[in-house]
Amino acid sequence: MKRFLSLSYHALAALLFAAVPGGPATASTSPFLDPPPSYLLKVNGHTLRQRNPHARRPPASLTKIMTALVVLEKCRPDEVVTVSPSAARETGSRIGLRRGDRLTVRDLLAATLIASANDAARALADHAAGSQKAFVVLMNKKAKALELGNTRYSNACGHDSNGLYSSAHDLAILAERALKEPLFAELVATRATSIATVNGKRSFYLKNKNRLIGRYPGARGVKTGTTPNAGQCLVAVAKREDARVLLVIMHARHRWQTAPAMLDAGFAAYSAPRSASGRGSRSASVH
Repeated sequence: MKRFLSLSYHALAALLFAAVPGGPATASTSPFLDPPPSYLLKVNGHTLRQRNPHARRPPASLTKIMTALVVLEKCRPDEVVTVSPSAARETGSRIGLRRGDRLTVRDLLAATLIASANDAARALADHAAGSQKAFVVLMNKKAKALELGNTRYSNACGHDSNGLYSSAHDLAILAERALKEPLFAELVATRATSIATVNGKRSFYLKNKNRLIGRYPGARGVKTGTTPNAGQCLVAVAKREDARVLLVIMHARHRWQTAPAMLDAGFAAYSAPRSASGRGSRSASVH
């Protein structure tokens, strides 16, 4: 197992502040000087940096991570879903499903996770539980089972609501659990794909809203979320050789600048102890 060095505070700070893409960063470009109000950065399961990780905040479409997990536990990927009237009326991000359209669970999961389609998420919720209200009960039951103490759901899509909140800590746990599902892991790592109704009469092109996929080296997911109350949210996972970095950011102002820089910091913190280990420094395990 690879190991971290026991670094001094100043050495660790210097390491973290020098990891913005494109070369060594100055203090003015460090993502940690003006970070999102809530974030969590982990390397191989070890918490490297965090800010207000237990604060309750609107998760926006990060909600769909739980939606997908519950659906995967309740439905087979090849089941056929008939789009409900309520799903066809969904607002916000959508792919344009119509009442009566019939698609497989797998294809609707693809639309939910890749394109963040509210109409697809609602169709899955209605299919899995009979109604969104009943599905939300299942979501909250799963959150309790996962011991997500700062998470509560009120809808399957992530629409802003007083009864919908989560935390960076809880979202990290949820994402790790969902990534154990092979289909979930496959879909969130997909840059683009197409789906169709079972009769082949309607098709939909899906482009991943996570800009890291296919652009940031090693990116493997997971999900974006944006609403007026939630701001810009992201759960990201990237893997390079033996290093795996998990990042959760909530209410960011510049998500696509902040996330790569923080991920870079995670990889830098992992690689530096490896290069220095030959000098005989004492090390501590990464859990």
